[in-house]
Amino acid sequence: MLRPLCRSLSRQRRLFYCSGAACHEASNAAIDTQEDDDNLQDLLRRKRKTEWKRRQGGQSFLDNLVINVRGGNGGDGCVAFHREKWKPMGPPSGGSGGRGGDVYILPTPNLTTLSSIPKRVRGAAGGNGQGTWQNGKNAPPTIIKVPLGTVVRELLPGDSRRAKDEWEAEEESLQGLDPEERRAKLRDDRWVHYPRYADDNVNRDVFKQAEAALYREERARRWARKQRLLSPINLDLDKTEEVMISDDAPLGMGQHEWLGHIVARGGNGGLGNPHFLSPISRSPKFATRGHEGERITLYLELKILADIGLVGMPNAGKSTLLRALTGGRAKTEVAGYAFTTLNPIVGVIRVAEDGTFEGALQGENIFDETAIEEERLRERELSDIGNSEEHLRLQDNSTDSPRPDIEPGHDFDVHETFRFTVADNPGLISGASENVGLGHSFLRSMERSLALVYVVDLSQPEPWDELRDLKDELEKYQPGMSDKAHMVIANKADLLGGEGDPDAVEEAREKLRRLEEYVKTEMIVKTPDGERVLDVIPTSAKMSQNLKKVVVLMQKYVQQARMVKV
Repeated sequence: MLRPLCRSLSRQRRLFYCSGAACHEASNAAIDTQEDDDNLQDLLRRKRKTEWKRRQGGQSFLDNLVINVRGGNGGDGCVAFHREKWKPMGPPSGGSGGRGGDVYILPTPNLTTLSSIPKRVRGAAGGNGQGTWQNGKNAPPTIIKVPLGTVVRELLPGDSRRAKDEWEAEEESLQGLDPEERRAKLRDDRWVHYPRYADDNVNRDVFKQAEAALYREERARRWARKQRLLSPINLDLDKTEEVMISDDAPLGMGQHEWLGHIVARGGNGGLGNPHFLSPISRSPKFATRGHEGERITLYLELKILADIGLVGMPNAGKSTLLRALTGGRAKTEVAGYAFTTLNPIVGVIRVAEDGTFEGALQGENIFDETAIEEERLRERELSDIGNSEEHLRLQDNSTDSPRPDIEPGHDFDVHETFRFTVADNPGLISGASENVGLGHSFLRSMERSLALVYVVDLSQPEPWDELRDLKDELEKYQPGMSDKAHMVIANKADLLGGEGDPDAVEEAREKLRRLEEYVKTEMIVKTPDGERVLDVIPTSAKMSQNLKKVVVLMQKYVQQARMVKV
């Protein structure tokens, strides 16, 4: 008797040990899941904080957005019977409902930000059917216009930002109902009855057969919706498309405008009661309601299409450099504190055949802080008002002065042979991958850049340390992104050399040589053809010095990248 008891005790111990191990594993899994949720919530919180920082100062630039899109609902079918003189008991004449409007997303070059896109987009609903066989009107499509360079991704189940689709929303509305209430609500959402015939219809065999056929169709639509999740929407809208008509097309064939990419389909219209006419049911008194449109949640991410992206620490002079290259046309904020630029700004550089760029012809040679320039402009306007009569008198008495060969504006159109775009980005500092400063979420705007240019402050004691930090942050954001770098601009060179003191000038030259040596040894970029050494160009953006060489090199980089892309 003892031996079986001992065996049973040992078996219980083993069972207890196994159950204890399982509990331990389950607790560890629960802890890991909780940690993952906490990390995700912390990541979302940091992203919200970064976006809040970038929206300060009244700036409306927006480069990522989550929107909920619904296709238009189909119109309801109609239950009606034809009536005319001498025909008091006519046949069924209810029209079918119109189809709900589809929702398209269309890239357009006229937009530069996502701030004009609503967070909730609803397609137009189809028209309801009417008597005398009048079908409802199909709803027009709804078009969401987004900037070129927008990436569209569909959020899948499991993402906390995703809203419920049409089937999940229906299941949620049925929760807490008993079976009878659930059946009644399902029928009310799917059927239209002739007045005072609802109770009589549900007991007829023809209605039950129609209801079974309707649920079979719904199961097929549910299955198709689940299959669509296996290939979610993932669009890269970097170019516009046009509808081309074949030369062999018939004469008079209309040209349809391209609406974009369809993202949510509208629901089909409901069927009128003539569709349920049969030899055994000569006067059907029920019709179907329109189907609900598709519901999806999209994540929009704008990646600006700029040829050259400027990468640098705060206060390295990127905004001043862009203003100098565009002749002050790029409206960037310049001040003596960090993170003046909160969002990317794109400027257009126009170049003539001899290398002259339009920004050098604007008449502005010194680009100072924004507040100082605004004060200078106000003083100039006041002096112009006071001396307007004297200025007109001198202008009338003076002879025509010779005009330069090339002038900015429309006159430059004749001489322009090449143009490219340059993007000024917020300052990137060490630790940006950990959300220090403005983080590095704005670097998405430079993923499409054909070439990157480092901008460092040459007046700093060790500008090569800035280069190392910039390269590390680019690699943390996207491995291999630093390989797009082609040039290092050593800005603020006018602050070195003092008043021409030979020792100070020699010290400045030695710092520049050391920077060039660091670039040759530590910043080498590996390419399929071998290795590429970055060009180092000392400049003074404030004084507009040595910028023509910068523009010539940028033009060469863009031309080479475009040829490779083609």
